[in-house]
Amino acid sequence: MTQTLPLPVTPLTAAQQTSLVNLVRRAAKTEILPRFRNLSAHQIDTKSGPQDLVTEADIAAEAMIARGILQLFPNATVIGEEAAAKDPSLRQKAAEAELAFIIDPVDGTWNFAHGLPLFGVILAATRYGRPVFGLLYDPMVDDWIIADDQSPTRIAGAGRAERPTSVSKPGALETLSGIMHYYLMPKDAQAKLAPVLPSFSRMGSMRCSCHEYRTLAQGGVDFNLSGILNPWDHAAGVLLCQQAGGVAKMLDGRDYNIAIEEGYILCAADQGTWDTLKTLLSPLYE
Repeated sequence: MTQTLPLPVTPLTAAQQTSLVNLVRRAAKTEILPRFRNLSAHQIDTKSGPQDLVTEADIAAEAMIARGILQLFPNATVIGEEAAAKDPSLRQKAAEAELAFIIDPVDGTWNFAHGLPLFGVILAATRYGRPVFGLLYDPMVDDWIIADDQSPTRIAGAGRAERPTSVSKPGALETLSGIMHYYLMPKDAQAKLAPVLPSFSRMGSMRCSCHEYRTLAQGGVDFNLSGILNPWDHAAGVLLCQQAGGVAKMLDGRDYNIAIEEGYILCAADQGTWDTLKTLLSPLYE
């Protein structure tokens, strides 16, 4: 007889989650915001290509957040985007860990480096690769969207009461608006997708997963499709979509796990919308 394994349950208490929120807020105040629109050319560098930037703010904020997490959770595995860029093996270590924290210290670095106030901090916790906690923080407004796998997604901010968020209501295909990382996809995938783009009401990209998932979790768009599966971009957002009432899976139907490095992640407002989009986007996986 096949044994059914229990679903992951967040090991984080409410007090620990509050401590993580405060840690991220301090890092933003100390290491990120003072550098916004105040970077010299030598404080900006590239990684995989000219559009993949890293700044002193990314490096300093990641170091501060990582130190703080290890003080709270000494036995946890911690992986940051910048550390993983230097040591890709950290990703697999995080996927295998009973408790791992994944940091994107400045998500939307291109926006940040060009003076655009659309960037954020992403923090996720996973158990054996599956998200159990997510935090999407906006330093400019000082508010955050948060959830764990036992609680609904909600938004809170300094001096403001916490309130739940919800994904959008179901709608016809031609009314759907979405976010698609079209120009980050291979040219052959772009060619397959181009004929279906007119099917939607609106399509765009914010160059910032933090705000893209925040918008999805608050019903501002109906779906999000990405083929770049960096865990620091998606682990928190996938969970927040699900806990806000949405559906988030790999396009081939698998549950999302940070160990998955190839494929497409599709997040949608409900199962019906997800199924409709999967059929429409089938050329991507045929």
